[in-house]
Amino acid sequence: MNSPLNQPVSVLKGIGEETENVLGQMGIYTVGDLLGYFPFRYEDYRLKDLQEVRHDERVTVEGRVHSEPSLIFYSRKRSRLSMKVLVGDFLITVVCFNQPFLKKKIQIHDEITVTGKWDIHRQMITAQSLKAGPAERSSGFEPVYSVKGKITVKNLRKYIKSAFTAFGNAIEDALPEAMLAKYKLLPKRRAMYAMHFPSSEREVKMARRTIVYEEFLAFQLKMQALRKFEREHSRGQAVHYDLQKLRNFIDSLPFRLTDAQKRVVNEICADMKSPYRMNRLLQGDVGSGKTVVAAIALYAAVTAGFQGALMVPTEILAEQHAESLYQLLEPHGVHVSLLTSSVKGRRRKELLEQLGNGEIDILIGTHALIREDVEFRRLGLVITDEQHRFGVEQRRVLREKGVDPDVLFMTATPIPRTLAITVFGEMDVSIIDEMPAGRKKIETYWVKHNMLERVLGFVEKELRKGRQAYVICPLIEESDKLDVQNAIDAYTVLNAYFGGRYKAGLMHGRLPGEEKEAVMKAFSRNEIQILVSTTVVEVGVNVPNATIMVIYDAERFGLAQLHQLRGRVGRGDAQSYCILLADPKTDIGKERMKIMTETNNGFVLSEKDLELRGPGDFFGKKQSGLPEFKVADMVHDFRALETARQDAQKLIDSDEFWKAAEYRHLRRQLEKSGVLAGEKLD
Repeated sequence: MNSPLNQPVSVLKGIGEETENVLGQMGIYTVGDLLGYFPFRYEDYRLKDLQEVRHDERVTVEGRVHSEPSLIFYSRKRSRLSMKVLVGDFLITVVCFNQPFLKKKIQIHDEITVTGKWDIHRQMITAQSLKAGPAERSSGFEPVYSVKGKITVKNLRKYIKSAFTAFGNAIEDALPEAMLAKYKLLPKRRAMYAMHFPSSEREVKMARRTIVYEEFLAFQLKMQALRKFEREHSRGQAVHYDLQKLRNFIDSLPFRLTDAQKRVVNEICADMKSPYRMNRLLQGDVGSGKTVVAAIALYAAVTAGFQGALMVPTEILAEQHAESLYQLLEPHGVHVSLLTSSVKGRRRKELLEQLGNGEIDILIGTHALIREDVEFRRLGLVITDEQHRFGVEQRRVLREKGVDPDVLFMTATPIPRTLAITVFGEMDVSIIDEMPAGRKKIETYWVKHNMLERVLGFVEKELRKGRQAYVICPLIEESDKLDVQNAIDAYTVLNAYFGGRYKAGLMHGRLPGEEKEAVMKAFSRNEIQILVSTTVVEVGVNVPNATIMVIYDAERFGLAQLHQLRGRVGRGDAQSYCILLADPKTDIGKERMKIMTETNNGFVLSEKDLELRGPGDFFGKKQSGLPEFKVADMVHDFRALETARQDAQKLIDSDEFWKAAEYRHLRRQLEKSGVLAGEKLD
């Protein structure tokens, strides 16, 4: 059906070729595009009593000019106009910058309307707009649009009004009446009209709720349909593990699983037992016990006659995982082996033979696992740790070494649930959001650079106890662009300070892989007491004897990265410390340091990081893969996102959604999205 809303904007009176071209640059081509071009914010021009206004709040007031306006020029283009204005019981100062023409327009005793920022301490408003006469008695709530070229906000609103008058009746509700009633949402036409021409702040809120929910639901229907069709069309194999053996294994562990670990183990085991291929992301904060969950899943696969593979990004991490899994699984008759680029010659040949004939149950390794000559007898479960460190192609090659094996991705980078369910919408997401009992909180301090001497004294105190320390720097060498401490300078300073009493090592991204491994192994064996490094140390290093993490220029890092770095200590029984050396210049920088000292919870930090930096910066704009919504905001509207996800899941799994007439508009949107590869739904 060809809707009138699909007509070009040129059908509207007053829109000629030139205007149509400029609107096209704004992404507005059709009448529907114009009606859906929503304001990005609203200006509040409602009059307020200054007694109720907070410091730095934006305010609109009416008043009478009480003194002759005074004009000062700083240069030919820069000026300052100031005057005293009586507003109710307040005699305030009003200041206007770079608007000298107002001097001739405003006289003493004139009534004026001022909008600007209120400085409660100086009793002053810095005016953003100043008009002669009293305020207009409108709703006081005006939309602000992003415009281009010769198109003004006034013109744009005129075109939108014209479009509503001519074609507003063609706007159809995508949501069924039952949903509108359940969430107290407005009909689509009314919601769209209120977004552009609100009668009150309350109406804007109701309209926005409606548009936000509909945007999220459309997106989540697409994601849930993708999951359903991926699951049902991807071949898989049910892993019929031995439940009693698995229970015995869990009971034999030297500690009790946390409730969060039990929950994710149940989710993973349910996936393995199903005939569909598992595609699950396991998120867990540093030290939350993901390795044990991986061991349980691998053991389950082995009891069903399958082999398991665990791929990790670095050789040292592979060795650490191999050691942990060997201790946990060998007593239960499971043969665990390690394959890295260091395994060569006869040993490698023997290992590959054992793997091919099924003698090896679980193989742990680096990229070496995806070499062409690595062949499994019956691979049933593939686990990738720190999955973001591997490319899509590398993960695919490992998966294809088995016949449709189950796939589990693990990450210690806490991604807010809000984003996890959106960015990884085609995966199931499991989260370990609880730390094991008895784990000591890492004490975190923020100090200025001028206290470095005291910090080094504190580090030496810990080194005397036989402990070790990390010192992290943002750059490798000196940079003209950034005034930051660099690893090579820090290494020189520390060597001079500790004067042969303790040994420092240097590690950074430009070192060859073998040298990095050598430095890291020396640190693991306590042959080096202080490791000076860039952020290459961020992932997958486990040195329980290291109790101090010093981070130079900490304001240069995001919260999630600072938390990852902090997680390198606190892995043993001793109390650990993280010291942030930072002199942040911005309020956001100061806020980040403050948050780091207040919480050790990676998920809380990642939510805060997201709020401070926005989703584009959190993931990196280019590779974020984040959807763009006209109105909805994934961070601030996360409850609506979660509700839409749950609703979409129920709808996609129900027969009613695919057949009932009330869902036809939602089905049509889904078909247009291309998820169903053009399958006809109606």
